[in-house]
Amino acid sequence: MALTPQWLDELRMRTTLSAVIGRTVRLTKAGREFKACCPFHNEKTPSFYVNDEKGFYHCFGCEAHGDAIRWLTDQRGMPFMDAVKELAAEAGMEVPAPDPRSAERAEKRASLHDVTAAAQQWFVDRLSSPEGAEARSYLKRRGFSEKVVREFGFGFAPVERQALAAALPFEDAMLIEAGMRIEVEGKDPYDRFRGRLMLPIQDARGRVIAFGGRILDADANGPKYLNSPETPLFDKGRTLYNMHRAAPAARQNGRIVVVEGYMDAIALANAGIAEVVAPLGTALTENQIELLWRQVERPILCFDGDNAGQRAAMRAIGRVLPLLRPGHSLAIVRMPAGMDPDDLIREKGVAAMEEALASASGLLDTLWQFERDAVPLESPEDKAGLKERLMAHVEAIQHPDIRALYKRELQDRFSDFAFPPRQQRPFKPRGEWQKGSFKQQPPRLSQETADRLKRAISGGSRDTLTSAVIHGLLLHPGEIPRHESALARFATRDPNAGPAIDSLLAAAEMLDSRAQSPISLPEGLPAPPANTRFAFLDKGTDPVDAREDLAEAVSLLVERPALEAALAEATARFEIDPEGAFADQQRLLKRKLEFEARLGQMASRRAASAATKDSETAQGSSPAGGA
Repeated sequence: MALTPQWLDELRMRTTLSAVIGRTVRLTKAGREFKACCPFHNEKTPSFYVNDEKGFYHCFGCEAHGDAIRWLTDQRGMPFMDAVKELAAEAGMEVPAPDPRSAERAEKRASLHDVTAAAQQWFVDRLSSPEGAEARSYLKRRGFSEKVVREFGFGFAPVERQALAAALPFEDAMLIEAGMRIEVEGKDPYDRFRGRLMLPIQDARGRVIAFGGRILDADANGPKYLNSPETPLFDKGRTLYNMHRAAPAARQNGRIVVVEGYMDAIALANAGIAEVVAPLGTALTENQIELLWRQVERPILCFDGDNAGQRAAMRAIGRVLPLLRPGHSLAIVRMPAGMDPDDLIREKGVAAMEEALASASGLLDTLWQFERDAVPLESPEDKAGLKERLMAHVEAIQHPDIRALYKRELQDRFSDFAFPPRQQRPFKPRGEWQKGSFKQQPPRLSQETADRLKRAISGGSRDTLTSAVIHGLLLHPGEIPRHESALARFATRDPNAGPAIDSLLAAAEMLDSRAQSPISLPEGLPAPPANTRFAFLDKGTDPVDAREDLAEAVSLLVERPALEAALAEATARFEIDPEGAFADQQRLLKRKLEFEARLGQMASRRAASAATKDSETAQGSSPAGGA
């Protein structure tokens, strides 16, 4: 009977473990798990836990651990195939029929395990021989303890091309199929690993299925790290280095750490952090993410602080977004620039590494920070590109609730970033400034320019804010160059006020840019708006305060048409994207309320200024003031 790993995984996923165990053991709900007194040893306090999401049971007293199949074989004493058939019947699955070819492949896999186990022992023996002196020296320089060297099975592959084949009693065909030798058409096969420090790669049961080798001679040809190719034993996308050691540690402390390479994993284990795994020369795959989620709900991905590390983090985020489900996510740690976990531990100690792991960022935070900092955001087009990239990530999320939550959060962050609320200035009293203190001559415009400006004002600026800004710029012409680009953009958006703004900009080109006196028109300044709320139109306002208040008004004037256009666009999208349009509309209405509040605050400052002046006038006219 041939059962593939994929079929067995499907059986486990369709089986509710607590229902199977609950037939013979009384389980009590404990949060998201179940607990009971362990059936494998006598105890009075429950230390036996069942986790349906992860599909395993575990006893923290006697270390009993397994899945539904293991429960039936160990606790009920059933043969393996009988246990599989019983669970398959309950799950509605058909047990695969006997397949001679599958049986042959299973037998071949068993024989390949013999090859890799023999190769591992030979590599270990070579490490302790005289020819392994350089490899032992390297391990000593890295600070790996003898215990770690033994536990992780370090070995050494000699430089000779035929050394392994001569030492092992297997045919070339088996050595080639196990990934130990390389076959070249028309030439003799040769050993894949030569002159390298060797590490065994093991499956979940601790059996050697492949190897990784680090080159020792920096001048030698070939990659720094070399892994076995994919074989009947070894599937890179379904294997995580060190998982068989990390899983028990992860179950005890609720944490699992993913680093970029196996040497980093060993460095952390050497420092006492045992729950560490690494992918094997590929980006993190969907299968590997599911393997991690079977251990903990929020694995910590630890990447180097260089650009390659950032790209690796984004590749992992891209893989996990479609898989997100309630309660399952990732955390991301970025090492200091130019450092990997091994560097950090050797330079600053294991406490620094623990601190970095404890401060891991969430997946959404990392996504936002990466895209925000990916390119300079110097123009509206750049900011629009940022929003487009963020929404593309959101659309990759398959779970509807998580997708909606990510969309709202990222839109809020983008809005706060692209349209930051302006910090309100506290009101300051008028101070020592006195009317008429300017010594320079007021700038004058020609009659033709003045007439064009007055016609534009009377015909175009039909609302109080626009009219107030134009009059404020007439009173403070030195501020026109400061706001030239913003005013020019506004002029193109508002056909009513555009001529007035264009006339102001044209007039400013003929004036002294240092001028602070009001612009003098042949027939005098036009009358300011009635009942104005803006302090910068009051000739008694301190010039510094007036210019700052005017800058705030210009900002509001420019922001208003963009806000109204965005609201109109969101309303127009209701028929094709009601959820997204509603979220955008609510966010923009909030911005509009903030806009109105800022106008109101300007009025409050104007009222406070007027009250201060009235108080000063009253004090000056009182008997005490006149004494």
